[in-house]
Amino acid sequence: MLAAGLPRLLCRLAARRCPAGLRPLRTALRGGPRGEEDGGGRTGFARRRWARPAGGALGFLGALSFFPRNAEEDDEDAIILLLKKAKLSVMKGELGEADRILHQALRLSHQADNRDAIVYTYSMMANVAFMQGQLDNDDNAILEMSLKLASIYASQKQHELAVAGYQFCILTLEEKIAKQKDLPEDVLPAEEKANTRLLLGMSLDSYARYLLNINQLPAAQQMYEKALQISNDVQGETHPQTVVLMNDLATVLDAQGHYDEAYSYVKRAAELAKETEHPEEHMVLNNLAAILMHKEDFLQAKQVYKEALKQAQQKGDVASVQHIQEELAELAKRRKGSK
Repeated sequence: MLAAGLPRLLCRLAARRCPAGLRPLRTALRGGPRGEEDGGGRTGFARRRWARPAGGALGFLGALSFFPRNAEEDDEDAIILLLKKAKLSVMKGELGEADRILHQALRLSHQADNRDAIVYTYSMMANVAFMQGQLDNDDNAILEMSLKLASIYASQKQHELAVAGYQFCILTLEEKIAKQKDLPEDVLPAEEKANTRLLLGMSLDSYARYLLNINQLPAAQQMYEKALQISNDVQGETHPQTVVLMNDLATVLDAQGHYDEAYSYVKRAAELAKETEHPEEHMVLNNLAAILMHKEDFLQAKQVYKEALKQAQQKGDVASVQHIQEELAELAKRRKGSK
């Protein structure tokens, strides 16, 4: 069975292959497990806007050999019972029934926000799918679930498993895209090629956010640059996700003190956000103002902060209003100190 040895396997694969005022626009992958984060413990302002690759996400290679049971929680007792029933169905060769039971367990696991149960259930689903001959190792469904689980490991601060999971997704997808590159349309439709590239973009983006959270800034920059290129190529410069990635790349550049380069990206993001009426335009403007402040362009920074504050108030974004007001106070202190 694949599940038992996957954490060790992923770690071997990984070993072989391998700022103040600014806020990334979001931290959660759309479609991910409830409450999913990327290791920073934050809640995001805007969810992911990657176009979803076609096809469902069913399995993943990894998991735990078991997850701890808390007898005081009825939800967990119910999940454990379902997993035992699913295991019995597998032993009896009733794979369809096992898959049905596992979907029930997964639904309960999400409702209870039980991360260990989610991981374990996905691993059993992957095993069942492989036994049924439904999936290949580089199937996009396998890789999408791998990405979700890497994010769960990141939120649990299981660094080795998180990094191994992210790198497994990225390296496998890069290899798959290289193989598919020259296949004619009648063999592999362009839409399927685009779906695989979008999944790679999602993986790079999620990994970049995790690297930013653990302060590995040059590596995060590299992942953001690749993700931005994919989003721009496949979805276009005006797509909401492209705007978000421009903003986030600016964030990581600013955190490294590369203010001029950061400014060029966030300025373009702000222009596109205004042009496309992006729902998080006020947050892009907040980041533009912060970078202007870091460049000591205090007058322009104040003007942009005020516009960001106005939009945040109009949208009823209380958290952003508070944050921008704090930034205006910081700006006033910096201006006073520079005189």
